[in-house]
Amino acid sequence: MFDENTTMEYLFQVERQAEKILLNKSEMVALDKSRNSNRMAIRALTNCKIPEDKIWMAVGLTMVKVSVEKAKTMLQADQVTLNNRMNILRSDIKVEVNKLNDMEYKEPVKGLFLNPLTKKEMKAMNQVLGIAD
Repeated sequence: MFDENTTMEYLFQVERQAEKILLNKSEMVALDKSRNSNRMAIRALTNCKIPEDKIWMAVGLTMVKVSVEKAKTMLQADQVTLNNRMNILRSDIKVEVNKLNDMEYKEPVKGLFLNPLTKKEMKAMNQVLGIAD
């Protein structure tokens, strides 16, 4: 009886961890769609040929008439917020995947926490390889 309860609790914990990962992934997809929409809106406002002072913009469930510059500023601020949230989710999902692998007694994913080389490191690598800048 004890082993059965322990096994079920273990399986519930593994499933909960997997659900966290799937929820983070679906949130990343939604954020990416939103980022893409913002990027397209910023580009459209930048390339706007009609010199209008104000445009209609959807803010939540309401429509607001704002200046083009104010709209671009608001969209760019929103873009920064979305990028920050996306970076947080990316780092969180790596930790969650490693935690799931630990729970399943698997090895951690190799190369999951790799960072790109800095300019200084890249310059040193080029010197070692004999590549001119």
